Amino acid sequence: MSLFDTRVPAVVLRTDRNPFHHGTLGAVRSLGRAGVDVHVVADCAGSPVRASRYLSELHTPPPPGASPAEIAATLRRVAARIARPAVLIAMDDACAVAVGRARAELAHSFLLPDQPDGLAERVADKAELAGACASLDVPHPETVVPDGAAEAARAAWRLGLPVVAKWSRPWLVPPGGGLRSTVLVRSAREAGELYGRAEEAGSRLLLQAFLPPGPDRDWFFHGYADRTGAVRAGGPGRKTRARPRGAGLTAVGRWTPNPEVRALSERVVAELGYRGVLDLDFRRCGTTGRYHLLDFNPRPGAQFRLFADTAGLDVVRALHLDLTHRPLPQGAPRPGRAFVVENYAPLSALRPAGAGRGGRELAWYARDDRAPGRALWALWGRHVSARLRDRVHRAGARPDAAAPARARVVRQASAPAADRTGASGRPEEGHADRPDPDRAGSH
Repeated sequence: MSLFDTRVPAVVLRTDRNPFHHGTLGAVRSLGRAGVDVHVVADCAGSPVRASRYLSELHTPPPPGASPAEIAATLRRVAARIARPAVLIAMDDACAVAVGRARAELAHSFLLPDQPDGLAERVADKAELAGACASLDVPHPETVVPDGAAEAARAAWRLGLPVVAKWSRPWLVPPGGGLRSTVLVRSAREAGELYGRAEEAGSRLLLQAFLPPGPDRDWFFHGYADRTGAVRAGGPGRKTRARPRGAGLTAVGRWTPNPEVRALSERVVAELGYRGVLDLDFRRCGTTGRYHLLDFNPRPGAQFRLFADTAGLDVVRALHLDLTHRPLPQGAPRPGRAFVVENYAPLSALRPAGAGRGGRELAWYARDDRAPGRALWALWGRHVSARLRDRVHRAGARPDAAAPARARVVRQASAPAADRTGASGRPEEGHADRPDPDRAGSH
């Protein structure tokens, strides 16, 4: 007899149009292998996900940049087509926020965690998260939300350049406009100019003190908070390779015991009253050793399959079992288990897995579901070729393309007087040239 109530399908929802989102495939495989019908509401036209044998049906997603109301309307149409209650799994922040807002109306058609109103939106918003960490006394990079370009420039000086600049609601940043959700700002002038694009970005700009990357400093924690608030499945992991290097998404991760990261994660979940799947990102300060919470994602992380225990339980399976009132199996952790994203870390993927404890899982290739792995390399080859052609085209369009490129030197202006001295004319305390390493953060 199956542990799962296979009468209850799952709906995987994503508005992010990235065709190489391996977390979506992970969710499809995890529940499909358990005998659950998996419906995907996402743009998979150019994605290897559509090739999976475990995908039951694809549904037309909301349009790009859809509002929460449009996402809710799409889910109502999908619910009418499925015609039975389903477990809903939001795979990106925009969807998690939309589901949180429409929870009351969606609860008639979907099984959802009993989440406090507005909490998913609060933790997903980078500025709100900073406030939540302050109230919980959880280490977090010192954060300033400026209300003007001049204040942004002064804040960059005060925090200590370089600083991390983020848009508080990155899911609202329009694609193709040249804006990135997170950048490293190296001058006060750049911070002021970036503030001027807040309307284009769709949310507030915030500046955070910078914590340099380094070996053994980037950590994450995945888990599922059940109806009692207990954190089940998942665990702490270490990012051993990232794309881009030193920041960004996990290209290679490893399940690594870390009692401090686990205890801090469980305390945050308990004090916020959070319910459901979560993905937290931390960076350890190289000087003090304290773990700073950088991000709280109210949904599965793309590498959630790293934390499949000896009973096969991961956070997505825990969600389905808990919401269908089935017991969660008691498996043991698999420390040392690795997760590799082949297109981001091809050399790591090609190395023999070895006989190390915990084993290894690839994001795209699986022996029981080979088609997505084959489709990945064809699609990724076209993707890389298109990027290279675009770069060559842009270089050829420059008038001075034939001349050797000259290094661009940016001269840093003097610090604004208001930030260099206090009311007495003496340098203010805490405004040293080098930032306090324990209040810095980077993503």
